[in-house]
Amino acid sequence: MTDHATISRSLLEEDPVPIGIWLGFLAMCVGMFMAILDIQIVASSLPDIGAALRIPHDQLSWVQTAYLIAEVIGISLTGRLTRLVSLGRLFVAANLGFTLASLGCALSHGFSVLIVFRVIQGFCGGMVIPIVFNAVFVVFPERTRVLATTVAGVFAMLAPTLGPTVGGYITETYTWHWLFLVNLAPGVLVAIVAGWHIRAGRPEWKLWKHLDYLGVALCAIFLAGLEILLKEGPTRNWHGAVVTALVAICIVSGGLAVVRCLRHREPVVALAIFGDRIFAVNAGYSFLLGAGLYGSVYLLPIFLGFVRQHSPLEIGEIMFVTGAAQLAVAPVAAFAEKRVDARLLIFIGYGLFAVGLIANGFATYETDFRGLFWPQILRGLGVMLCLLPTTTMALERRTGEALSDASALFNLMRNLGGAIGIAFVDTILEQRAPVHIAQLVNRLEAGDPGAARLVGLPLERFHNMPLGPIDQATKDVVAPLVERAALVLSFNEAWTALGVVFALSLLALPLLRPQEGGRPAVSAQPR
Repeated sequence: MTDHATISRSLLEEDPVPIGIWLGFLAMCVGMFMAILDIQIVASSLPDIGAALRIPHDQLSWVQTAYLIAEVIGISLTGRLTRLVSLGRLFVAANLGFTLASLGCALSHGFSVLIVFRVIQGFCGGMVIPIVFNAVFVVFPERTRVLATTVAGVFAMLAPTLGPTVGGYITETYTWHWLFLVNLAPGVLVAIVAGWHIRAGRPEWKLWKHLDYLGVALCAIFLAGLEILLKEGPTRNWHGAVVTALVAICIVSGGLAVVRCLRHREPVVALAIFGDRIFAVNAGYSFLLGAGLYGSVYLLPIFLGFVRQHSPLEIGEIMFVTGAAQLAVAPVAAFAEKRVDARLLIFIGYGLFAVGLIANGFATYETDFRGLFWPQILRGLGVMLCLLPTTTMALERRTGEALSDASALFNLMRNLGGAIGIAFVDTILEQRAPVHIAQLVNRLEAGDPGAARLVGLPLERFHNMPLGPIDQATKDVVAPLVERAALVLSFNEAWTALGVVFALSLLALPLLRPQEGGRPAVSAQPR
Protein backbone atom coordinates (compact mmCIF):
# COMPACT_ATOMS: atom_id res chain seq x y z
CA MET A 1 0.00 0.00 0.00
CA THR A 2 1.28 3.49 -0.84
CA ASP A 3 0.64 5.95 2.01
CA HIS A 4 1.01 9.72 2.22
CA ALA A 5 4.50 9.49 3.72
CA THR A 6 5.75 7.36 0.83
CA ILE A 7 4.42 9.88 -1.66
CA SER A 8 6.03 12.76 0.20
CA ARG A 9 9.41 11.00 0.24
CA SER A 10 9.16 10.33 -3.51
CA LEU A 11 8.78 14.04 -4.06
CA LEU A 12 11.96 14.86 -2.18
CA GLU A 13 14.32 12.03 -2.99
CA GLU A 14 15.94 10.89 -6.19
CA ASP A 15 14.74 7.31 -5.74
CA PRO A 16 12.63 5.80 -8.52
CA VAL A 17 8.92 6.45 -8.21
CA PRO A 18 7.32 3.43 -6.45
CA ILE A 19 5.56 1.08 -8.83
CA GLY A 20 2.44 1.37 -6.68
CA ILE A 21 2.13 5.05 -7.50
CA TRP A 22 2.39 4.33 -11.22
CA LEU A 23 -0.24 1.56 -10.94
CA GLY A 24 -2.57 3.86 -9.04
CA PHE A 25 -2.02 6.69 -11.49
CA LEU A 26 -2.61 4.44 -14.51
CA ALA A 27 -5.85 3.30 -12.88
CA MET A 28 -6.86 6.95 -12.50
CA CYS A 29 -6.08 7.55 -16.18
CA VAL A 30 -8.30 4.61 -17.13
CA GLY A 31 -11.09 6.15 -15.06
CA MET A 32 -10.62 9.48 -16.84
CA PHE A 33 -10.57 7.68 -20.20
CA MET A 34 -13.95 6.09 -19.45
CA ALA A 35 -15.45 9.42 -18.38
CA ILE A 36 -14.35 11.17 -21.57
CA LEU A 37 -15.14 8.19 -23.78
CA ASP A 38 -18.71 8.09 -22.52
CA ILE A 39 -19.56 11.23 -24.48
CA GLN A 40 -18.53 9.96 -27.90
CA ILE A 41 -19.36 6.30 -27.37
CA VAL A 42 -23.01 7.27 -26.89
CA ALA A 43 -23.03 9.81 -29.74
CA SER A 44 -22.76 7.17 -32.45
CA SER A 45 -25.69 5.21 -31.00
CA LEU A 46 -28.25 7.90 -30.20
CA PRO A 47 -30.70 6.66 -32.88
CA ASP A 48 -30.75 3.19 -31.30
CA ILE A 49 -31.28 4.61 -27.81
CA GLY A 50 -34.03 6.88 -29.09
CA ALA A 51 -35.84 4.04 -30.82
CA ALA A 52 -35.60 1.76 -27.78
CA LEU A 53 -36.85 4.35 -25.27
CA ARG A 54 -39.24 6.10 -27.69
CA ILE A 55 -37.47 9.43 -27.31
CA PRO A 56 -38.68 12.12 -29.76
CA HIS A 57 -36.03 13.04 -32.32
CA ASP A 58 -35.92 16.69 -31.24
CA GLN A 59 -35.28 15.62 -27.61
CA LEU A 60 -32.60 13.04 -28.34
CA SER A 61 -29.67 15.44 -28.03
CA TRP A 62 -30.51 15.90 -24.34
CA VAL A 63 -28.88 12.55 -23.71
CA GLN A 64 -25.59 14.30 -24.53
CA THR A 65 -26.42 17.78 -23.28
CA ALA A 66 -27.40 16.54 -19.81
CA TYR A 67 -24.02 14.86 -19.46
CA LEU A 68 -22.08 17.93 -20.65
CA ILE A 69 -23.97 20.33 -18.36
CA ALA A 70 -23.30 18.20 -15.29
CA GLU A 71 -19.70 17.63 -16.39
CA VAL A 72 -18.71 21.29 -16.48
CA ILE A 73 -20.40 21.84 -13.10
CA GLY A 74 -18.45 18.91 -11.66
CA ILE A 75 -15.17 20.26 -13.04
CA SER A 76 -15.82 23.70 -11.56
CA LEU A 77 -16.34 22.25 -8.07
CA THR A 78 -13.35 19.90 -8.13
CA GLY A 79 -10.87 22.36 -6.64
CA ARG A 80 -12.93 22.92 -3.49
CA LEU A 81 -14.06 19.31 -3.15
CA THR A 82 -10.44 18.13 -3.37
CA ARG A 83 -9.63 20.16 -0.26
CA LEU A 84 -12.78 19.05 1.53
CA VAL A 85 -12.42 15.32 0.84
CA SER A 86 -8.77 14.85 -0.30
CA LEU A 87 -7.54 13.96 -3.77
CA GLY A 88 -7.50 10.16 -3.40
CA ARG A 89 -10.88 9.89 -1.68
CA LEU A 90 -12.56 12.27 -4.11
CA PHE A 91 -11.31 10.29 -7.10
CA VAL A 92 -12.58 6.99 -5.70
CA ALA A 93 -15.96 8.53 -4.83
CA ALA A 94 -16.31 10.19 -8.24
CA ASN A 95 -15.26 7.04 -10.08
CA LEU A 96 -17.71 4.85 -8.15
CA GLY A 97 -20.47 7.42 -8.68
CA PHE A 98 -19.78 7.36 -12.41
CA THR A 99 -19.79 3.55 -12.44
CA LEU A 100 -23.07 3.22 -10.53
CA ALA A 101 -24.68 5.88 -12.73
CA SER A 102 -23.57 3.85 -15.77
CA LEU A 103 -25.50 0.89 -14.36
CA GLY A 104 -28.49 3.15 -13.86
CA CYS A 105 -28.31 4.31 -17.49
CA ALA A 106 -28.18 0.72 -18.74
CA LEU A 107 -31.24 -0.22 -16.66
CA SER A 108 -33.26 2.87 -17.66
CA HIS A 109 -36.65 2.20 -19.20
CA GLY A 110 -37.62 5.77 -19.98
CA PHE A 111 -36.31 9.13 -21.12
CA SER A 112 -36.54 10.96 -17.78
CA VAL A 113 -34.80 8.18 -15.83
CA LEU A 114 -31.99 8.04 -18.38
CA ILE A 115 -31.47 11.80 -18.16
CA VAL A 116 -31.24 11.67 -14.34
CA PHE A 117 -28.51 9.04 -14.48
CA ARG A 118 -26.71 10.88 -17.30
CA VAL A 119 -26.57 13.96 -15.06
CA ILE A 120 -25.00 11.91 -12.25
CA GLN A 121 -22.60 10.34 -14.76
CA GLY A 122 -21.53 13.71 -16.09
CA PHE A 123 -21.10 15.30 -12.66
CA CYS A 124 -18.91 12.47 -11.38
CA GLY A 125 -17.04 12.07 -14.67
CA GLY A 126 -16.32 15.80 -14.78
CA MET A 127 -14.53 15.67 -11.43
CA VAL A 128 -12.32 12.78 -12.52
CA ILE A 129 -10.61 14.79 -15.30
CA PRO A 130 -8.95 17.59 -13.27
CA ILE A 131 -8.17 15.20 -10.39
CA VAL A 132 -5.93 13.16 -12.71
CA PHE A 133 -3.96 16.19 -13.93
CA ASN A 134 -3.77 17.48 -10.37
CA ALA A 135 -2.31 14.12 -9.29
CA VAL A 136 0.57 14.57 -11.76
CA PHE A 137 1.91 17.45 -9.66
CA VAL A 138 1.01 15.96 -6.27
CA VAL A 139 2.27 12.38 -6.39
CA PHE A 140 5.18 12.63 -8.84
CA PRO A 141 8.56 14.34 -8.44
CA GLU A 142 9.42 17.02 -10.98
CA ARG A 143 11.69 14.78 -13.05
CA THR A 144 8.82 12.40 -13.93
CA ARG A 145 5.97 14.89 -14.35
CA VAL A 146 6.42 15.23 -18.09
CA LEU A 147 6.08 11.48 -18.54
CA ALA A 148 3.04 11.39 -16.25
CA THR A 149 1.44 14.32 -18.09
CA THR A 150 2.11 12.58 -21.40
CA VAL A 151 0.43 9.40 -20.18
CA ALA A 152 -2.60 11.34 -18.92
CA GLY A 153 -2.71 13.37 -22.13
CA VAL A 154 -2.71 10.27 -24.32
CA PHE A 155 -5.65 8.81 -22.38
CA ALA A 156 -7.53 12.14 -22.47
CA MET A 157 -7.02 12.78 -26.18
CA LEU A 158 -7.54 9.22 -27.39
CA ALA A 159 -10.96 8.90 -25.80
CA PRO A 160 -12.81 11.30 -28.15
CA THR A 161 -11.11 9.70 -31.15
CA LEU A 162 -11.81 6.08 -30.17
CA GLY A 163 -15.36 6.81 -29.02
CA PRO A 164 -17.06 6.47 -32.43
CA THR A 165 -15.17 3.24 -33.17
CA VAL A 166 -15.99 1.62 -29.85
CA GLY A 167 -19.57 2.88 -29.91
CA GLY A 168 -20.10 1.73 -33.47
CA TYR A 169 -18.76 -1.75 -32.73
CA ILE A 170 -20.85 -2.16 -29.58
CA THR A 171 -24.00 -0.91 -31.31
CA GLU A 172 -23.59 -3.23 -34.29
CA THR A 173 -22.57 -6.26 -32.19
CA TYR A 174 -24.64 -5.96 -29.00
CA THR A 175 -27.46 -3.75 -27.67
CA TRP A 176 -27.27 -0.10 -26.63
CA HIS A 177 -27.27 -1.14 -22.95
CA TRP A 178 -23.67 -2.32 -23.33
CA LEU A 179 -22.57 1.25 -24.06
CA PHE A 180 -22.97 1.75 -20.31
CA LEU A 181 -22.42 -1.77 -18.99
CA VAL A 182 -18.84 -1.79 -20.33
CA ASN A 183 -18.00 0.76 -17.61
CA LEU A 184 -18.87 -1.52 -14.69
CA ALA A 185 -15.92 -3.94 -14.42
CA PRO A 186 -13.21 -1.34 -15.24
CA GLY A 187 -14.88 1.15 -12.89
CA VAL A 188 -14.77 -1.19 -9.90
CA LEU A 189 -11.19 -2.24 -10.66
CA VAL A 190 -10.06 1.37 -11.06
CA ALA A 191 -11.59 2.33 -7.70
CA ILE A 192 -9.84 -0.57 -5.94
CA VAL A 193 -6.40 0.01 -7.48
CA ALA A 194 -6.44 3.81 -7.19
CA GLY A 195 -7.88 3.71 -3.67
CA TRP A 196 -5.20 1.27 -2.53
CA HIS A 197 -2.17 3.05 -4.00
CA ILE A 198 -3.07 6.77 -4.07
CA ARG A 199 -3.48 8.26 -0.60
CA ALA A 200 -2.38 11.83 -1.33
CA GLY A 201 -3.87 14.62 0.72
CA ARG A 202 -5.97 14.78 3.88
CA PRO A 203 -9.59 15.90 4.13
CA GLU A 204 -10.36 19.32 5.63
CA TRP A 205 -13.85 18.66 6.91
CA LYS A 206 -14.09 22.03 8.65
CA LEU A 207 -14.22 23.76 5.28
CA TRP A 208 -17.75 22.45 4.66
CA LYS A 209 -19.18 25.21 6.86
CA HIS A 210 -17.26 27.87 4.89
CA LEU A 211 -18.24 26.63 1.42
CA ASP A 212 -20.04 29.28 -0.63
CA TYR A 213 -23.29 27.43 -1.31
CA LEU A 214 -24.86 30.45 -3.01
CA GLY A 215 -21.82 30.64 -5.25
CA VAL A 216 -22.22 26.95 -6.07
CA ALA A 217 -25.84 27.55 -7.08
CA LEU A 218 -24.96 30.60 -9.20
CA CYS A 219 -22.12 28.79 -10.97
CA ALA A 220 -24.37 25.80 -11.63
CA ILE A 221 -27.13 28.00 -13.06
CA PHE A 222 -24.67 29.89 -15.26
CA LEU A 223 -22.90 26.80 -16.61
CA ALA A 224 -26.17 24.92 -17.16
CA GLY A 225 -27.72 27.93 -18.86
CA LEU A 226 -24.66 28.39 -21.06
CA GLU A 227 -24.68 24.74 -22.15
CA ILE A 228 -28.40 24.85 -22.96
CA LEU A 229 -27.91 28.13 -24.84
CA LEU A 230 -25.09 26.63 -26.89
CA LYS A 231 -27.32 23.65 -27.71
CA GLU A 232 -30.48 25.59 -28.57
CA GLY A 233 -28.89 28.67 -30.18
CA PRO A 234 -27.78 27.14 -33.50
CA THR A 235 -31.10 25.31 -34.05
CA ARG A 236 -33.04 28.52 -33.40
CA ASN A 237 -30.71 30.74 -35.47
CA TRP A 238 -29.91 32.62 -32.26
CA HIS A 239 -33.31 34.33 -32.27
CA GLY A 240 -36.51 34.05 -30.28
CA ALA A 241 -37.81 34.20 -26.71
CA VAL A 242 -36.00 31.04 -25.57
CA VAL A 243 -32.60 32.31 -26.69
CA THR A 244 -33.24 35.74 -25.17
CA ALA A 245 -34.26 34.21 -21.84
CA LEU A 246 -31.20 31.96 -21.76
CA VAL A 247 -28.89 34.90 -22.54
CA ALA A 248 -30.45 36.89 -19.70
CA ILE A 249 -30.06 33.98 -17.27
CA CYS A 250 -26.40 33.55 -18.24
CA ILE A 251 -25.61 37.26 -17.89
CA VAL A 252 -27.28 37.65 -14.50
CA SER A 253 -26.12 34.37 -12.93
CA GLY A 254 -22.66 34.65 -14.48
CA GLY A 255 -22.17 38.21 -13.27
CA LEU A 256 -23.28 37.38 -9.73
CA ALA A 257 -21.12 34.22 -9.74
CA VAL A 258 -18.04 36.24 -10.72
CA VAL A 259 -18.68 38.70 -7.89
CA ARG A 260 -19.08 35.86 -5.38
CA CYS A 261 -15.95 34.08 -6.61
CA LEU A 262 -13.85 37.23 -6.31
CA ARG A 263 -15.13 38.31 -2.88
CA HIS A 264 -15.88 35.15 -0.92
CA ARG A 265 -13.19 33.77 1.41
CA GLU A 266 -13.72 30.25 0.01
CA PRO A 267 -14.73 30.85 -3.64
CA VAL A 268 -16.19 27.98 -5.64
CA VAL A 269 -13.96 28.83 -8.61
CA ALA A 270 -10.69 30.66 -7.92
CA LEU A 271 -11.05 33.25 -10.68
CA ALA A 272 -8.28 35.31 -9.11
CA ILE A 273 -5.83 32.85 -10.70
CA PHE A 274 -6.47 34.61 -14.00
CA GLY A 275 -4.43 37.49 -12.58
CA ASP A 276 -1.38 35.36 -13.35
CA ARG A 277 -0.57 36.19 -16.97
CA ILE A 278 1.16 32.86 -17.67
CA PHE A 279 -1.80 30.86 -16.36
CA ALA A 280 -4.35 33.04 -18.15
CA VAL A 281 -2.69 32.66 -21.56
CA ASN A 282 -2.26 28.91 -21.16
CA ALA A 283 -5.86 28.57 -20.02
CA GLY A 284 -6.83 30.43 -23.20
CA TYR A 285 -4.87 27.90 -25.23
CA SER A 286 -6.61 25.10 -23.30
CA PHE A 287 -9.96 26.65 -24.22
CA LEU A 288 -8.95 26.75 -27.88
CA LEU A 289 -7.67 23.17 -27.83
CA GLY A 290 -11.05 22.05 -26.50
CA ALA A 291 -12.81 23.93 -29.29
CA GLY A 292 -10.59 22.38 -31.96
CA LEU A 293 -10.58 18.87 -30.52
CA TYR A 294 -14.28 18.55 -29.81
CA GLY A 295 -15.24 20.61 -32.85
CA SER A 296 -13.27 18.35 -35.19
CA VAL A 297 -14.54 15.18 -33.52
CA TYR A 298 -18.07 16.55 -33.98
CA LEU A 299 -17.62 17.58 -37.62
CA LEU A 300 -15.85 14.53 -39.01
CA PRO A 301 -18.40 11.82 -38.07
CA ILE A 302 -21.28 14.00 -39.26
CA PHE A 303 -19.54 14.50 -42.61
CA LEU A 304 -18.82 10.79 -42.96
CA GLY A 305 -22.36 9.87 -41.93
CA PHE A 306 -24.46 12.38 -43.87
CA VAL A 307 -22.25 12.97 -46.91
CA ARG A 308 -20.44 9.66 -47.30
CA GLN A 309 -23.21 7.50 -45.78
CA HIS A 310 -20.79 5.43 -43.67
CA SER A 311 -21.91 3.22 -40.78
CA PRO A 312 -20.84 4.06 -37.18
CA LEU A 313 -18.16 1.38 -37.26
CA GLU A 314 -16.77 2.60 -40.60
CA ILE A 315 -16.70 6.15 -39.24
CA GLY A 316 -14.76 5.01 -36.19
CA GLU A 317 -12.23 3.11 -38.30
CA ILE A 318 -11.54 6.22 -40.41
CA MET A 319 -11.22 8.45 -37.34
CA PHE A 320 -8.76 6.07 -35.69
CA VAL A 321 -6.02 7.69 -37.80
CA THR A 322 -5.93 10.67 -35.43
CA GLY A 323 -5.52 8.42 -32.41
CA ALA A 324 -2.71 6.47 -34.04
CA ALA A 325 -0.86 9.72 -34.78
CA GLN A 326 -1.29 10.84 -31.17
CA LEU A 327 0.22 7.61 -29.89
CA ALA A 328 3.13 7.84 -32.31
CA VAL A 329 4.10 11.38 -31.35
CA ALA A 330 3.58 11.05 -27.57
CA PRO A 331 7.13 9.81 -26.76
CA VAL A 332 8.64 12.49 -28.99
CA ALA A 333 6.55 15.20 -27.34
CA ALA A 334 7.53 14.00 -23.87
CA PHE A 335 11.23 14.00 -24.84
CA ALA A 336 11.04 17.46 -26.40
CA GLU A 337 9.03 19.04 -23.58
CA LYS A 338 12.01 19.03 -21.21
CA ARG A 339 14.54 20.10 -23.83
CA VAL A 340 12.79 22.60 -26.11
CA ASP A 341 11.37 26.03 -25.35
CA ALA A 342 7.69 25.59 -24.47
CA ARG A 343 6.70 28.46 -26.76
CA LEU A 344 8.29 26.71 -29.73
CA LEU A 345 6.40 23.50 -28.94
CA ILE A 346 3.14 25.43 -28.66
CA PHE A 347 3.88 27.13 -31.98
CA ILE A 348 4.48 23.76 -33.67
CA GLY A 349 1.51 22.07 -32.00
CA TYR A 350 -1.09 24.75 -32.68
CA GLY A 351 0.40 25.39 -36.11
CA LEU A 352 0.05 21.71 -37.08
CA PHE A 353 -3.47 21.62 -35.72
CA ALA A 354 -4.35 24.77 -37.68
CA VAL A 355 -3.00 23.33 -40.93
CA GLY A 356 -4.85 20.06 -40.28
CA LEU A 357 -8.13 21.92 -39.77
CA ILE A 358 -7.71 24.13 -42.83
CA ALA A 359 -6.70 21.13 -44.97
CA ASN A 360 -10.12 19.60 -44.24
CA GLY A 361 -11.68 22.74 -45.68
CA PHE A 362 -11.00 21.60 -49.26
CA ALA A 363 -13.22 18.51 -49.17
CA THR A 364 -15.67 17.47 -51.88
CA TYR A 365 -18.59 15.05 -51.71
CA GLU A 366 -16.12 12.36 -52.87
CA THR A 367 -13.58 12.95 -50.09
CA ASP A 368 -13.08 9.81 -48.02
CA PHE A 369 -10.29 7.99 -46.18
CA ARG A 370 -7.43 9.09 -48.43
CA GLY A 371 -8.50 12.72 -48.52
CA LEU A 372 -8.98 12.79 -44.75
CA PHE A 373 -5.79 10.90 -43.90
CA TRP A 374 -3.20 13.69 -43.84
CA PRO A 375 -5.38 16.32 -42.13
CA GLN A 376 -6.01 13.78 -39.37
CA ILE A 377 -2.30 12.99 -39.15
CA LEU A 378 -1.44 16.68 -38.78
CA ARG A 379 -4.02 17.20 -36.03
CA GLY A 380 -2.94 14.00 -34.27
CA LEU A 381 0.70 15.06 -34.33
CA GLY A 382 -0.21 18.48 -32.98
CA VAL A 383 -2.45 17.47 -30.07
CA MET A 384 0.25 16.38 -27.61
CA LEU A 385 2.39 19.41 -28.49
CA CYS A 386 -0.65 21.56 -27.71
CA LEU A 387 -1.43 19.84 -24.42
CA LEU A 388 1.91 19.12 -22.74
CA PRO A 389 3.63 22.53 -22.63
CA THR A 390 0.47 24.47 -21.79
CA THR A 391 -0.45 22.11 -18.94
CA THR A 392 3.06 22.24 -17.50
CA MET A 393 3.36 26.02 -17.72
CA ALA A 394 -0.07 26.54 -16.18
CA LEU A 395 0.34 24.18 -13.21
CA GLU A 396 4.02 23.53 -12.50
CA ARG A 397 4.59 26.48 -10.16
CA ARG A 398 1.59 25.71 -7.94
CA THR A 399 1.23 23.65 -4.80
CA GLY A 400 -1.53 22.69 -2.40
CA GLU A 401 -4.85 24.48 -2.71
CA ALA A 402 -3.61 26.66 -5.57
CA LEU A 403 -2.77 23.55 -7.59
CA SER A 404 -6.24 22.02 -7.10
CA ASP A 405 -7.94 25.28 -8.06
CA ALA A 406 -5.73 25.85 -11.10
CA SER A 407 -6.14 22.26 -12.35
CA ALA A 408 -9.93 22.46 -12.10
CA LEU A 409 -10.06 25.84 -13.84
CA PHE A 410 -7.60 24.80 -16.56
CA ASN A 411 -9.63 21.69 -17.42
CA LEU A 412 -12.90 23.61 -17.16
CA MET A 413 -11.61 25.99 -19.83
CA ARG A 414 -10.91 23.09 -22.19
CA ASN A 415 -14.40 21.65 -21.76
CA LEU A 416 -16.05 25.04 -22.13
CA GLY A 417 -13.99 25.49 -25.29
CA GLY A 418 -15.34 22.18 -26.54
CA ALA A 419 -18.95 23.18 -25.90
CA ILE A 420 -18.51 26.58 -27.55
CA GLY A 421 -16.52 25.06 -30.43
CA ILE A 422 -19.34 22.62 -31.19
CA ALA A 423 -21.91 25.42 -31.04
CA PHE A 424 -19.70 27.56 -33.29
CA VAL A 425 -19.40 24.97 -36.06
CA ASP A 426 -23.03 23.92 -35.62
CA THR A 427 -24.08 27.52 -36.20
CA ILE A 428 -22.05 27.62 -39.42
CA LEU A 429 -23.67 24.40 -40.65
CA GLU A 430 -27.18 25.56 -39.73
CA GLN A 431 -26.93 29.05 -41.21
CA ARG A 432 -24.66 28.63 -44.20
CA ALA A 433 -26.17 25.50 -45.77
CA PRO A 434 -29.41 27.28 -46.90
CA VAL A 435 -27.32 30.13 -48.32
CA HIS A 436 -25.21 27.71 -50.36
CA ILE A 437 -28.31 25.90 -51.60
CA ALA A 438 -29.75 29.14 -52.95
CA GLN A 439 -26.45 30.14 -54.55
CA LEU A 440 -25.94 26.73 -56.18
CA VAL A 441 -29.47 26.72 -57.60
CA ASN A 442 -28.92 30.16 -59.13
CA ARG A 443 -25.58 29.11 -60.60
CA LEU A 444 -27.01 25.90 -62.04
CA GLU A 445 -29.91 27.74 -63.63
CA ALA A 446 -27.35 30.09 -65.20
CA GLY A 447 -25.49 27.09 -66.67
CA ASP A 448 -22.37 27.41 -64.48
CA PRO A 449 -20.17 24.31 -65.08
CA GLY A 450 -18.31 24.95 -61.81
CA ALA A 451 -21.53 24.59 -59.85
CA ALA A 452 -22.41 21.43 -61.81
CA ARG A 453 -19.02 19.97 -60.91
CA LEU A 454 -19.56 20.75 -57.21
CA VAL A 455 -22.96 19.12 -57.26
CA GLY A 456 -21.84 16.10 -59.28
CA LEU A 457 -23.88 16.63 -62.45
CA PRO A 458 -22.75 15.85 -66.03
CA LEU A 459 -21.15 18.94 -67.58
CA GLU A 460 -22.55 18.54 -71.13
CA ARG A 461 -25.50 20.93 -70.59
CA PHE A 462 -23.58 23.61 -68.69
CA HIS A 463 -21.97 26.25 -70.91
CA ASN A 464 -22.47 29.46 -68.87
CA MET A 465 -25.86 29.95 -70.54
CA PRO A 466 -29.33 29.76 -68.90
CA LEU A 467 -30.70 26.22 -68.98
CA GLY A 468 -34.31 27.18 -69.57
CA PRO A 469 -37.32 25.37 -68.06
CA ILE A 470 -36.54 22.33 -65.89
CA ASP A 471 -39.18 19.62 -65.37
CA GLN A 472 -40.20 18.47 -61.88
CA ALA A 473 -38.66 15.01 -62.25
CA THR A 474 -35.25 16.56 -62.91
CA LYS A 475 -35.65 18.88 -59.94
CA ASP A 476 -36.46 15.90 -57.71
CA VAL A 477 -33.25 14.16 -58.83
CA VAL A 478 -31.04 17.24 -58.56
CA ALA A 479 -32.35 18.58 -55.21
CA PRO A 480 -30.60 15.99 -52.96
CA LEU A 481 -27.36 16.51 -54.87
CA VAL A 482 -27.57 20.27 -54.35
CA GLU A 483 -28.26 19.80 -50.65
CA ARG A 484 -25.28 17.49 -50.35
CA ALA A 485 -22.97 19.94 -52.12
CA ALA A 486 -24.24 22.82 -49.96
CA LEU A 487 -23.58 20.77 -46.83
CA VAL A 488 -20.03 20.04 -47.99
CA LEU A 489 -19.39 23.74 -48.59
CA SER A 490 -20.72 24.51 -45.10
CA PHE A 491 -18.43 21.87 -43.61
CA ASN A 492 -15.49 23.41 -45.44
CA GLU A 493 -16.29 26.84 -44.01
CA ALA A 494 -16.54 25.38 -40.50
CA TRP A 495 -13.19 23.60 -40.80
CA THR A 496 -11.53 26.71 -42.22
CA ALA A 497 -12.97 29.00 -39.53
CA LEU A 498 -11.61 26.77 -36.76
CA GLY A 499 -8.24 26.60 -38.50
CA VAL A 500 -7.99 30.38 -38.87
CA VAL A 501 -8.74 30.84 -35.15
CA PHE A 502 -5.98 28.36 -34.30
CA ALA A 503 -3.55 30.17 -36.58
CA LEU A 504 -4.42 33.56 -35.05
CA SER A 505 -3.85 32.16 -31.56
CA LEU A 506 -0.12 31.99 -32.32
CA LEU A 507 -0.06 35.77 -32.01
CA ALA A 508 -0.45 35.32 -28.24
CA LEU A 509 2.85 33.46 -27.87
CA PRO A 510 4.88 36.56 -26.92
CA LEU A 511 2.68 36.83 -23.80
CA LEU A 512 4.28 33.59 -22.57
CA ARG A 513 7.73 35.12 -22.17
CA PRO A 514 9.32 34.02 -18.87
CA GLN A 515 8.51 36.13 -15.86
CA GLU A 516 11.34 38.13 -14.34
CA GLY A 517 12.93 36.78 -11.22
CA GLY A 518 12.45 33.11 -12.01
CA ARG A 519 9.40 30.95 -11.59
CA PRO A 520 8.78 30.39 -7.86
CA ALA A 521 6.13 27.98 -6.65
CA VAL A 522 2.67 29.40 -6.20
CA SER A 523 0.80 28.14 -3.15
CA ALA A 524 -2.44 29.04 -1.50
CA GLN A 525 -2.49 32.39 0.23
CA PRO A 526 -3.58 32.45 3.88
CA ARG A 527 -7.10 33.70 4.35
